[in-house]
Amino acid sequence: MTTAERALRMAHTRAAGAEVEVTVRHGTEALTRFARSFIHQNVAQETNSISVRLALDGRSAAARLDGRPDDEALARLIDGALEAARVRPLDPDWPGIAPPAEAPHVDHWDEPTALASADDRARLVGGFVAAGDGLETAGACATAGLSIAFANSAGQRLTGRMTSASLDGICRAPGSDGSGREAGVSLGSIDGRAIGERAAMKARSAMDPTELGPGRYEVLLEPQCVANMLHFLFVYGFNGLAAEEGRSFVRLGETQFDPAITLRDDVTERRTVGVAFDAEGTPKVPLEVVQAGVTSAILHTRRTAAKASTQSTGHATADAWEPGAVPANIVIEPGDRSPERLIEGVGRGLLVTDFWYTRILDPRTQVVTGLTRNGVWLIEDGRIVRPVSNLRFTQSFSAALAPGAVRGVGSERPLIYGGGDGAALVPALHLAAWNFTGGARG
Repeated sequence: MTTAERALRMAHTRAAGAEVEVTVRHGTEALTRFARSFIHQNVAQETNSISVRLALDGRSAAARLDGRPDDEALARLIDGALEAARVRPLDPDWPGIAPPAEAPHVDHWDEPTALASADDRARLVGGFVAAGDGLETAGACATAGLSIAFANSAGQRLTGRMTSASLDGICRAPGSDGSGREAGVSLGSIDGRAIGERAAMKARSAMDPTELGPGRYEVLLEPQCVANMLHFLFVYGFNGLAAEEGRSFVRLGETQFDPAITLRDDVTERRTVGVAFDAEGTPKVPLEVVQAGVTSAILHTRRTAAKASTQSTGHATADAWEPGAVPANIVIEPGDRSPERLIEGVGRGLLVTDFWYTRILDPRTQVVTGLTRNGVWLIEDGRIVRPVSNLRFTQSFSAALAPGAVRGVGSERPLIYGGGDGAALVPALHLAAWNFTGGARG
């Protein structure tokens, strides 16, 4: 009998009639860090946890135990959740637990990555450092494997597993940095030398930047910037809780985006990472949220879906801060522009590598402020002419993608991955206007 089944049976014995969810997670995580072109840290951990959420007599509570539980520990876990539920206030919005449903078949697992050693990661780091050709380098290479089993008292039973690997680093030249990164299901698919060559090229070409005054410029945003934009659009916009509370900019059925934008959340995409169900045991089916510029869907958990009289889209998380539905596998349909053609299409604008310190100012208008980093270049008449210093921007992300605002969509889509089961498969975008408000220093 599995741990999840044991926990369910024990909960039924202790509280007949309770609705119960059990999630068992087992995984490994490892990280190799390097700085000043030397590896300075290798860390790894094995993680085991079991989470129980239950509802009894109109009250709900959850509890979690880390480690491999015996029957005594399982009993304490369930009793703790029951005690918490009994003293909680009534939960009038409790949506009930997920009914049995089949999840899509996905295969985001690579056995060598799950078993990767520090030496395996060091080889990628070595390639990155060598490609720097004398430049100072820093960064990290990470690998992870995770298996999840879910069971509930309504009969839903799901299992899934995933691996992930990433290399993220910078090369540092006098007065400038260049970044390179790659991620995927398999460590073997990552080319450390190629990533290092890209970072070194950026660092050298960004040397001796000049100041550029504030104003509205065309921009060519590399995929890392696009992924950052989409995080804000999803968390503060395509989110059932934000819509319920009146914080979302989303208006279903309206043309809110340029026709060049088709956007979805899709765990079945071959190159993404993750498992095919959410923390509530709801399958993650491919969901198109923008179709050729028209807003077509919002992400929901079971709770927000019940309030909106619709169905969960499979985007609940186990986070205690309960942000509502969160995307796991963002995908933008690619365009037909190579990196070279994207640059050629810019009259006078800026090529931007990365955003950072991005903060939302107004969720309903999607106005965000932040800084550029790791390389910014001025483009004139389709040619990169010189590097410029980092800039601060204050820009509505939704307005930047509005009808008529997207001038080009890249054909290449790297996977942008920041850990967990969330990823974005997105291209570079050429946008008509971006509001830069000053230099990064003030």
